[in-house]
Amino acid sequence: MSRTRLSPARLGPRDVLHVGSAGLRTRPLRVVLSALGIAIGIATMIAVVGISSSSKAQLLRQLDRLGTNLLVASPGQGLFGEKVKLPEESVGMLSRVPGVEQVGATGDLAQSVRRSEKIPDDETGGITVKAATEGLLDVVRGAVGSGTWLNEANGRYPSTVLGHVAAQRLGITAPGQQVHIGDRYFTVIGILDPLPLAPEIERAALVGWDGAGTLLGFDGHPTQIYERSTDRTVNAVRELIPRTVDPQNPHNVQVTDPSSALQAKAATEGAFTDLLLGLGGVALLVGGVGVANTMIISVLERRHEIGLRRSLGATRGQIRLQFVTESLLLSGLGGLAGVTLGAAATYAFAASGGLPWVVPPWAVTGGFAATLLIGTVAGLYPAVRAARLSPTLALHAG
Repeated sequence: MSRTRLSPARLGPRDVLHVGSAGLRTRPLRVVLSALGIAIGIATMIAVVGISSSSKAQLLRQLDRLGTNLLVASPGQGLFGEKVKLPEESVGMLSRVPGVEQVGATGDLAQSVRRSEKIPDDETGGITVKAATEGLLDVVRGAVGSGTWLNEANGRYPSTVLGHVAAQRLGITAPGQQVHIGDRYFTVIGILDPLPLAPEIERAALVGWDGAGTLLGFDGHPTQIYERSTDRTVNAVRELIPRTVDPQNPHNVQVTDPSSALQAKAATEGAFTDLLLGLGGVALLVGGVGVANTMIISVLERRHEIGLRRSLGATRGQIRLQFVTESLLLSGLGGLAGVTLGAAATYAFAASGGLPWVVPPWAVTGGFAATLLIGTVAGLYPAVRAARLSPTLALHAG
């Protein structure tokens, strides 16, 4: 008489999910507390990466709007350290260089701007006075927040346009008010919006080029010349600027790229997030330890169940699979909660600061994959321990 060898039934994916989630369904509070550590770690990492990416996207959007084809020429120092001046005709000469599309200029004035004549001259509040050409605002792609810009008519009279910071420091909130420059009052005809590419203009009171000469003794020598060229000719124009602005002393001319600061900031955005990412990683590891601890306790509490399943024919591999699956489900729930919380935190930050909401897909994918990896590692030892339980001893202990 032949004997029929029995083989254990195989568990399908649905069966594995059912037995793996049994412990989670019966202990919901423990599940929430165990998944909380995973959720905090993932939320921290997603929020850090998302906020950094949102800030970088805003900088890149700002660069696209402002352009990277703006160059500024200014006087350097002479051979013996003395101050030099750019020629009066340098603005007109630069405008004739091939590839140059727009040119504007400012000239520093040895005057102070104050709220009234009763304030001492030395209390400037960091505000300067500059003569400005009519085309300056277009070159720096600025905008007048309120009022109007300097033109051929109002630029000849005692009128001024204040930069964004200068208006705040002077307490000027609207055009029509007056400030004291030199020995007379000037009427504020406009207040500029912020100028990221020209912070020196933000902290200045701007006077018309002709009016600065007749009213404040401006000598006509520009201090900064702003020019925009076509994107493909930027480098060529950069090389021509010193020889064009001051043909006799080109070494006295400095050429700078204001957009380079924003480009560098965009490139290094997130460089200081490594520490926060590390803290998020630590929280994630702590969460993994919590999951492992929960699974060990679950094995100890469910020895009778394990013994009963083993006596009914469940193999050690099926027991291991059950508890690894339970650990994965526990970690996965924490990962989903963490991704949701991190994305929500990023959205709240972006909305409050007027930034674009950016959560990189690689951060979400990588974060969730990390939770599954930690869940697998955290569940291995408890699963092996459960599989090694003797059915007889487990039933007796139960």
